[in-house]
Amino acid sequence: MPPLKFAALLLLSVAMIAIGVLHFVRPRPFVRIVPKFLPAPLALVYISGFFEVLGGVGLLIPGTRPWAAWGLIALYVAVFPANIYMLTHNISLNPKKPIPRWALWARLPFQLVFIAWAYWFTA
Repeated sequence: MPPLKFAALLLLSVAMIAIGVLHFVRPRPFVRIVPKFLPAPLALVYISGFFEVLGGVGLLIPGTRPWAAWGLIALYVAVFPANIYMLTHNISLNPKKPIPRWALWARLPFQLVFIAWAYWFTA
């Protein structure tokens, strides 16, 4: 694997593991952004955190890397409603630090960057 791709793999893996662990250590901010129409917000936060950690670890193992990458792509699609919910209800992960409206808008197409990043490791 070329050095740049390896660095991108490590960065994505570490980022997914770290954010996944945060879902368990500090779930409240993530619960805030679960759309109200979805049931059991805390359970959904734990489930998404589990799959973030699983995907991050899976990227590090060559035999599971493609499956982990596809799983992360599915996860990015699955959590996209939370990004829309944050925008439409002007919700921040930290209620004391509002996110600027432009950043909430910018976050939406950024999901495509994460999808493309994970896709790079599907083959």
